Amino acid sequence: MTSLSVAPTLSERLAGIAEVECVIPDMNGIPRGKLVNAQPYLQGRRVQMAHGVLVQCLTGEYPEPRYYGYDDSDFILHSIPEQVHVTPWTAQPRALALCEALEMDGTPSRLSSRSMLQRVVERYRSRGWFPKVATEIEFYLFEHNPDVQQAFQAPVGLDGRREVGNQAFAAGSAHALQPFFTELKEGMAALGIPCEAVMHEMGLSQYEVNFIHDDPLLIADQTFLFKFMLHEIALKHGLIAVCMAKPLSKMPGSSMHIHQSVVDGQGQNIFTNPDTGEASELFAHYLGGLQAGLGDLILLMAPNVNSYQRYCHVYASPNNLCWSQDNRRTGLRVPSSDPAARRVENRVPGADANPYLAIAATLAAGLHGIERQLHPDLPAQGDFEVPDDLRLSCTLHRAIRRLQVSEVARDFFTPEFIDGYLACKQLELESFLDEISPWERRYLSQV
Repeated sequence: MTSLSVAPTLSERLAGIAEVECVIPDMNGIPRGKLVNAQPYLQGRRVQMAHGVLVQCLTGEYPEPRYYGYDDSDFILHSIPEQVHVTPWTAQPRALALCEALEMDGTPSRLSSRSMLQRVVERYRSRGWFPKVATEIEFYLFEHNPDVQQAFQAPVGLDGRREVGNQAFAAGSAHALQPFFTELKEGMAALGIPCEAVMHEMGLSQYEVNFIHDDPLLIADQTFLFKFMLHEIALKHGLIAVCMAKPLSKMPGSSMHIHQSVVDGQGQNIFTNPDTGEASELFAHYLGGLQAGLGDLILLMAPNVNSYQRYCHVYASPNNLCWSQDNRRTGLRVPSSDPAARRVENRVPGADANPYLAIAATLAAGLHGIERQLHPDLPAQGDFEVPDDLRLSCTLHRAIRRLQVSEVARDFFTPEFIDGYLACKQLELESFLDEISPWERRYLSQV
């Protein structure tokens, strides 16, 4: 007679742990939270935080209180049970608990980026459909950079040298930083993040990690936790991990490509006609929605001033919403695949995007197309011209304006979230415009 294995309880999993770091993504996807003692946490002590934290800007400033409540009352950091992990990279035993933002009545916060993705996914589920996504996130590894006036530099590897040139997909190219990558993979395993591939990308000391297709909320959670862990482990190894969209001039930017498909209750891909194996009418509508809606939602995928620098290198980072069969010059690429795996890759989002919002934007635009039975234009082939209506906004100013008037945004997201997000981005833009750059001092002092 065999005995059934019983999963360990949370108390058993956190045995010997003194502290729990309860974190939540703000609108920028930056982890915010509290470090609490493990004993009261395990006893069910409620963890709370002020609403204003959810709309905190990159600069640390806050928009006007009307965007998060004049009383700045608390919300609850409710731990997601399957996303409580022991962190192997910390010097002292510690746990990391990813949380969702709940109001005091138990409803999802209308200012939470995770809640926005949950809203979009529920809209699919109301039709009996289940989106599946996978992210591919790129990042650079640099040595410490205490002087922000100086450009980033590639780190010195175990061979005593800095990387030179572009080593895209070079086998063994990560070996000089092998101790870092070994611990990174161990950390992914500890956080329950399956890794499909790790590779060197086109940029100087630039790398990419591919995740495996799954539920959108799970993939967004994994991508968020991965970025959190990436920064922590890099610092431990004397490095900085940079997920800026464009950290180096004359080098490729860093993207967060999103592969997406949708299955029905029987697990059948709705993008494929089951009788013919060809692309379905729903797939055409989905592509039409991406083309019609993503331009309005670009601010959710390219949220910062630096995001738009990435689009200057148009081959590696398409600045268009054309679609194609396996053409990487388009923003929307349909990779070669079996009919059951038919999917579209959104190549527009940058690595600096909040993964919850970038995934929510692309799923919302696709469903927008299905609900309105939109049709895409003809697929781009070879060397193509981009129609004006499929060119992306290439400044933060224009992206803000498009989100302000977007009907798609107001349809899929709460007005409180959109208004708060816009206020946050406007404040960050004003902060950027208040600063004089080295380029201006270098060239404009002589005019």
